[in-house]
Amino acid sequence: MKLLRHGPKGQERPGLLDAGGRVRDLSGIIPDLAGESLLPGSLRRIAALDEQALPLVEGVPQAGLRLGPCVAGTQKFIAIGLNYADHAAETGAAVPTEPVVFSKWTSCISGPDDDVELPRGSVKTDWEVELGVVIGLGGRYIEQAAALEHVAGYCVVNDVSEREWQAERGGSWDKGKGFDTFGPVGPWLVTPDEAGDIGALDMWLELDGQRMQTGSTATMIFGVAEIIAYVSRFLTLAPGDIITTGTPPGVGMAMRPPRYLKPGEVMRLGIDGLGVQTQRVVAPR
Repeated sequence: MKLLRHGPKGQERPGLLDAGGRVRDLSGIIPDLAGESLLPGSLRRIAALDEQALPLVEGVPQAGLRLGPCVAGTQKFIAIGLNYADHAAETGAAVPTEPVVFSKWTSCISGPDDDVELPRGSVKTDWEVELGVVIGLGGRYIEQAAALEHVAGYCVVNDVSEREWQAERGGSWDKGKGFDTFGPVGPWLVTPDEAGDIGALDMWLELDGQRMQTGSTATMIFGVAEIIAYVSRFLTLAPGDIITTGTPPGVGMAMRPPRYLKPGEVMRLGIDGLGVQTQRVVAPR
């Protein structure tokens, strides 16, 4: 299934993408794509529905019909750094021996096509296409062999990053990762049965039509199951938590000279089978 949330900001309703590419409303079935609605039993009940019997939502998704973040009620937005061997190489960093874990504030989560706002004074805001993992069945000390049973689905994430605040202003990476609008998520939450081989998904990002990132999850250093097991040592994962798993090469800070985002530019990014995002970069308010 491809599950989604549609409607104006703050008023999104749950839905699914039908076989014809139209949105069917799920608000009569579940209150939102959050919490218990993401548990395995709930997802099985949704999958068993006759999609043609669900109310058809007016408009075309991502072409007049706004989509919000594909999951709600996220308690933790966890990210993994330097998790692609080819990205680590382009930055000159050593390949990590354990996952590099940091946080993106949940207040940065936005819809897949919402504007990305540059922070005040920003001079080094960058892009990162990433595979996002949405937790369904929560837990702690999760065994790696069972970790994928805890996944509700997968999605595209743009891990927008302000590199000066991330690396040059002291403290942790978190300061540069969680500005408002720095976490576009979606367009849909794709359940594992439809996501394909998550260890071999092509991914890409374009800036104003120019290809910047071309990669594959095949070059991930730590796979999804290993990441879930590792992260769950340090915290209890809950339904709706998001883990974004790292980016392939082609980020702006690694270019010579570096290239960073400017107002008016447009990012377009996607992962095979998981959809496409489009964001316009806007000046700070």
